[in-house]
This record gives sequence, C-alpha cells and structure tokens, in this order.
Amino acid sequence: MDDEHIVSIHDEIELHSRKVVRSIEAGEGSSGAGQHRPATAMEVKIEMLKRAGAQPGAVQASKIQKVIFLLRDHKCFVKYFEPKVASIGPIHHGNPKYELGERYKLRLAYEFVKGFSCNINGNTLDDDIISNLYGKIKKEIKQLRGCFEEEVTKNYDDEALAWILFVDGCAILQYIFCAAPPTLTASNKFSELNIKNDSVAFAQQDLFLLENQVPYRLLKLLMRYSGKEAELNESIERFIGSVTYQQTKPQQKQRDPTHLLDLLRTRLLGPPPGRKAEPSSSRCPFTHQEDPDWQTYRNVQELKAAGIHLKRSKNDSYLGNISFTRRFGFGFYPGYLWLPPITVDDSTGPKFMNLIAYEMCLDFENDFGISSYLSFLDSLIDEANDVKYMRKARVLHNFLGSDQEVADLFNAIGTDLVPNPEAYKDVKIQIQKYYDTHWMTYMAQFRHDHFSSPWTIIAFLGVLLVLALTAVQAWFAVFPHSSDNGKK
Repeated sequence: MDDEHIVSIHDEIELHSRKVVRSIEAGEGSSGAGQHRPATAMEVKIEMLKRAGAQPGAVQASKIQKVIFLLRDHKCFVKYFEPKVASIGPIHHGNPKYELGERYKLRLAYEFVKGFSCNINGNTLDDDIISNLYGKIKKEIKQLRGCFEEEVTKNYDDEALAWILFVDGCAILQYIFCAAPPTLTASNKFSELNIKNDSVAFAQQDLFLLENQVPYRLLKLLMRYSGKEAELNESIERFIGSVTYQQTKPQQKQRDPTHLLDLLRTRLLGPPPGRKAEPSSSRCPFTHQEDPDWQTYRNVQELKAAGIHLKRSKNDSYLGNISFTRRFGFGFYPGYLWLPPITVDDSTGPKFMNLIAYEMCLDFENDFGISSYLSFLDSLIDEANDVKYMRKARVLHNFLGSDQEVADLFNAIGTDLVPNPEAYKDVKIQIQKYYDTHWMTYMAQFRHDHFSSPWTIIAFLGVLLVLALTAVQAWFAVFPHSSDNGKK
C-alpha cells in the first residue's frame, strides 16, 4: 500500500509539473523572437506554490475518492475498506476476485432496465432501450466524472466510465428495490434472480464502503428515467431505515446526499442541533475547570458506582441524541445518562470505519459527528462488564458475539480518533460535575452495598423493625407505670 500511495503522489506531482511547465512556456512565448525557454526546476516549484495558495480551501461536496492512507494502511482496518462481493464504481473495477459480483450486477441491472415502462419483446429487451438509457448517462458523463477525484477515473475514457456507472447505478437501485420493496408482502426477488443469501448480506456492506460509491446524482437520473421514481425513493428510505435500525423518517427535508454513504451518515446523526450561545468564559486556560476533555471517570462501571444510570433515549435513535439529567431536575441523586440505542453486528465495524474515513476526507467540510459519537462511546466502554451493563439498560443490542468482542471492537475503532471538541460538551461537563460530588458517590456506594437486591432491602427493613420493637420494649421497661400514674 505504501508503494502504491507514493507512486500515485509522484504521478500527480509530475502531471501537475508538466502543466506548470506548459503554462510558463506559454507565458514566455510573447517575448523575444518566439523562442521558448524551458522552465527551470525552481520556477516549477515556485509556480506550484503560488497555485496551491490560490486554490479554495473547501468545496461544497466531497469527491468520491480512496480511503486516506492513515486508515487504509493500518493492518487492523484494511479489511473494513475492501469489498466482499462486488466492486461498485471505478476504484475496484476489473479486480478478478469480484467476477461473481460482476455477474450479479449484470443480472440486477438487466432486471432494473426490464422494469421500465418501455416496449418489451417477450423476456428480451430491445437493444435500443438499453442504448437509449446508456446514452442519457453518457450525455452527463462530464458532470458525473467531476464527482470523482481525478486520480480514480484517469484510466477510463468517457465511454468506459459511462458504462460502469450505467450498470452499477441500475444494479444498486434494483438491489435496494429487492431488499426493501414498497410493500412488505413482496416476494423474495433475490431468490428469483438466483442470488444467494450470503451474497445479499455481504453486498449490503459493500454498498456503504467509501471506495464503492457512485454519485447520488447518477441514481436520481436513473430513477427519473425509470418511470417509478416515487417507488424507488420509498425503497431507499426503507432500506436506509433498516440499516440504521430507525423506524421513523426524517421530519424535515434535507439536502441531496453526495452518495449512499453520505445519506447513511445524515440519517444516523439526524438534524443538526440548534446553536447555543457560548458563555463568555466557558473554560479556564490554566486549569481543567469545565473542560469537557478533562474527565476523571473511565467507563460505565465507574459512572454506575457514582450513581449515574444509563437510560435509553426517548423519541428517536439519532446518534446525537445524548443527554444527562438528574432526578426531579433539582440535582438530586441519582443521575441519568440518556443514550440512543445501538445495534452491534458484523456490519458495525465496516459501517463506522467507512463513515470515519469519509469524515477524514480532506475536501469534506463537516463536524466529525460520527467520530465524536464513537469517541464518546469509547470513553464509556473499556471491558466486557461495561457492555453487559449497557445491554441490561437496553441501550446496546449485541448480535456480534461475546461482550468482550464488542468492547474490543469499540476500543479498536476509538483509536486515534479526533472528535469535535464541542460535541457533547454540556453532557461531559454535567457528568464530571456530578462525578466530582463526593456525597453522591458515598450515597451510591451505600445503596449498592445495602440495596442492590430485594433480599438486602428486606433484611434492612427487618433490622429497622427489630430496632423499633427494641426501642418500644426499652421504653416500657424504663417507664412501666406511666399510664397508671396518669389515672391517679
């Protein structure tokens, strides 16, 4: 991977250098007798430096690109970024190990095109129908090519790239339509297409790899020409909901996504929270007072020991829906940390790692919402007992394996993350303030020692009853004739 990365950088620099040389030579052509003096190495470097300074710092939409080398070259993470069944788009196209996936894609693409409200001769499509739809994609190829980084499409001419996008776009929409049909009573289309269930499951993971994306603009184009745009949009909503385990649709209209991975990220995070006015002095520069990055608790078990209980967030399951409250709102014991429910299975690692890679793209201006959530979750999970308590609180569903496997997964994902320092800032400050209140810790410890089970509660009440009876008996022993004296 290192050599490949170095070669790609070298090629990019050399290509840019040739462009700079040509521009310098063209600029000097007007002087002298039309003689072109070759640009010196120093002139090329100076021109590259000037052009770099003139480039804009950010763009509106991130281009589809390879995973940043910091993640791709990590031996523990590389497995999360490579397709399992099918390559989608130009980056992994042509790899022999995805030959079966290519056959599946052609079947799905054919089924999608066959569903058009067009003239069909039996079970065979008219060649003109396919040529016509492909031609529409080819007309947009300049704009579609612009959705990718130049490096990943430079080896494909317009005709080859248009065909790749045509087949892959049709296959994606048909896969989603089969996986999440508009009606729940629809038959299993995958079995009718002779696609095995294991390939269906792995293909779902492949759809959300950063290097396996196609422009959402392509999907919208194909949906518009299909004659069933509303049904396909409904299928996409249902499909994303099944992947995120969210039962409700977003309440407000959101921007058009860049690709399916971007749509997944938006649905997981939910609508952006409203901005709060920052206090004039939110943190002291010389101490850790009210600094959300300065926390003395390490995991769920320590929070539990301090009297903080985990609760499942109400209303929705957006990852940003994390809050902290105290009983009755008056700061009394105990405290409650509200977390959105999360389901952990075999797809969790690839899904979150590709979302992290997407947020790390240099041209993607974002708030690192996924990275911040995973960093916060990693601060709660150290070992299997933390996962066990989260399961009991119904904020985590474990379909991966043992609780230790879940802990290991989040500890690995949380390595070297750089979260947004403003994310969950208020929650962290409230938790730390509560954690620093020692009498609450003592009260929590007393409750854990003496009221952790019904039997200890019964025993405690029994002791109180014995003490009360002993006190009454002592009273009558000390004042045996008090009632008789009153009568006299």
